[in-house]
Amino acid sequence: MASDKAVIHPAAVVDPAARIGEGVFIGPFCVIGPHAAIGPRTRLESHVVVEGWTTIGADNSIGMFSVLGTPPQDVGYKGEETRVVIGDRNVLREYVTVHRATTKEERLTSLGSDNYIMANAHIAHDCRVGNRVILINGATLGGHVHVGDEAMISAFTGIHQFSRIGRYAFIGGYSVITQDVLPFSRVVGQRPARVFGMNIVGLRRKGFGRERIAAIKEMFHLLFYSGLNTAQAVEAIRTSVEPGPDREEILGFTAASKRGLIKKTAESWENESD
Repeated sequence: MASDKAVIHPAAVVDPAARIGEGVFIGPFCVIGPHAAIGPRTRLESHVVVEGWTTIGADNSIGMFSVLGTPPQDVGYKGEETRVVIGDRNVLREYVTVHRATTKEERLTSLGSDNYIMANAHIAHDCRVGNRVILINGATLGGHVHVGDEAMISAFTGIHQFSRIGRYAFIGGYSVITQDVLPFSRVVGQRPARVFGMNIVGLRRKGFGRERIAAIKEMFHLLFYSGLNTAQAVEAIRTSVEPGPDREEILGFTAASKRGLIKKTAESWENESD
């Protein structure tokens, strides 16, 4: 049911059962299904499709030809009720696709708030994307990928199913990511991707101070450059690094990894080429 203050172009097709909030703009040739809910002041440009059990929050901007809530690309899906939930103040540019979940986890694909999703990016079924994330043109998340807050995934990068991208991580363009990316790190490359140290520029831009960066740098040295295996590096971090939120985040992220961390470094790449 549309709010009286919504603006719906006469060429749009909006199911009467859809819930349309105040101040919503729906452009020409959009198609909105019966289970959709669109929050206040969200703007859909022309040719946007919203299907399935899809909830979109307030003040979002959805670009032309974006498709949200269509069935997952999963051969086991049989039309069950699964969801897409999108938060507030997101920008989704042209041709973005977000698929609803399968029944294999919590039946939810989610995108948080204040994200910027550039043209042709894809968020697959069962993905969980946090807040203030940037996906640059053509970035592709496979099914069940989790992306932490403030991460940036560059153009035409592919993230393998079930991989996790930690908070404040930066992934360079055209990368192929098949394992977990540690919070605060820079990673780039194709099969295998390599760690290029800390995302220092990004962390400084987000207000990380000198002491905080130094502590993270020490943990990176132990994990990637000390010659210790992961278990040994974790124990060394527990022993030598003062407790704090960043330490606990890195330790918790590492402990929860099922696919393993990307640990090959740029330096090892140079040594191999020699």
